[in-house]
Amino acid sequence: MQSILIKSAKVISAYGKFKGKTQDILIVDGIIKDISDFIDFNANNIIKIDGLHVSEGWFDSCVSFGEPGYEQRETIQNGGRVASLSGFTDILLVPNTSPVIDSSAGISFIKSQSENLTLKIHPIGSFTVKSKSSSLAELRDMKENGALAFYDYKIPVSNPNLLKTALLYSQTFDGLIMSFPMNNHLSSNGVMNEGLVSTKYGVRGQPSISEEIQINRDLQILEYSKGKLHIPTISSKRSVDLIRKAKDKGLDISCSVSIHNLFFNEDKLMEFDTRFKLLPPLRTELDRKALIKGVDDGTIDMVTSDHCPIEIDYKKMDINNALFGSIGIESIFGALLSIFSLEKTIKILTMGRKRFNIKSPEIKLGNDANISLFLPNQKYIVEKSNIKSKSKNSSFIGSELKGKAIGSIVGDKIIMDD
Repeated sequence: MQSILIKSAKVISAYGKFKGKTQDILIVDGIIKDISDFIDFNANNIIKIDGLHVSEGWFDSCVSFGEPGYEQRETIQNGGRVASLSGFTDILLVPNTSPVIDSSAGISFIKSQSENLTLKIHPIGSFTVKSKSSSLAELRDMKENGALAFYDYKIPVSNPNLLKTALLYSQTFDGLIMSFPMNNHLSSNGVMNEGLVSTKYGVRGQPSISEEIQINRDLQILEYSKGKLHIPTISSKRSVDLIRKAKDKGLDISCSVSIHNLFFNEDKLMEFDTRFKLLPPLRTELDRKALIKGVDDGTIDMVTSDHCPIEIDYKKMDINNALFGSIGIESIFGALLSIFSLEKTIKILTMGRKRFNIKSPEIKLGNDANISLFLPNQKYIVEKSNIKSKSKNSSFIGSELKGKAIGSIVGDKIIMDD
């Protein structure tokens, strides 16, 4: 018998009779057996930490590791371990790999490589063959083998007819299509937001209209074709407005925003620090505030860490040649907590599963354990030496955050920070 006893933890939850209460929680063989003010039980694992809080397990809709092909950036095993230590119990793994995951066999590989981890890794299949935007990948076969959505990672769907065809076809098997919001012609070679900062320093920028034109096009195709569409990582005020209006019209549309675009703005690039070279780019403070409002009012369905490990040598290049991307899964909790209340932060971290047909957990007697462990009052400065991810390309290095995840429990598996 495997047993875990959590002592004196405050339950932060959107529902249930235990929300806001400090409780002991007993887990036996992966099942929540008791939730009470005091439990006396000689468990295999006893967790007793001052200031401990718990919630339903967290979810991230856009995580990149690299395996297969880019194991030097991150492996499924270490990446999954880091995500679990960061409080996550379900993540969507994007096909940012070589070869890309564009077949049922690729989906099987991800599942087999991650089956022993504490958290559940849900694979996303590539939208097109080899992510080349020429022909659709094996969407139905991948769906039947466990792919929850289809996405050419950070590659826009340049052919509108391909998107229309996919939206029509995916309705036959309840598939979800993801379309990256960027027009290649308008954003070509841009390294940051096109605005005051890029103009001041004479650097080629990516205008927000590049994103907005693509979203407007995709929404019109969705209205015509029907089906289900998800727009990952929007970044501008106008994009929020477009999504809001589409939802008001009843379109089956969802979207996410990256934590980086909620926490930082384009001013971070004044010194050409490539840690802040991101895709989508950091935009204006007006955009950042509009994104926060979009999360607050529910227009934006989920916030993602947009975790993208990159070898440090590719980030130490000049601003024009450095690769886009930052890791974020270890910092997202503290970053969110600097913007929102604790209750809102936990709501953000636990919402989004329904869109991808993942069962939402609940801290309730008789349920499978699916719990995040965290210390919301712990202050710290993000330092490179403390990053557990294989790649250290974090935009948050040097940031002072309040709120730290210390682990998670899924069934009878437990993982905690040392």
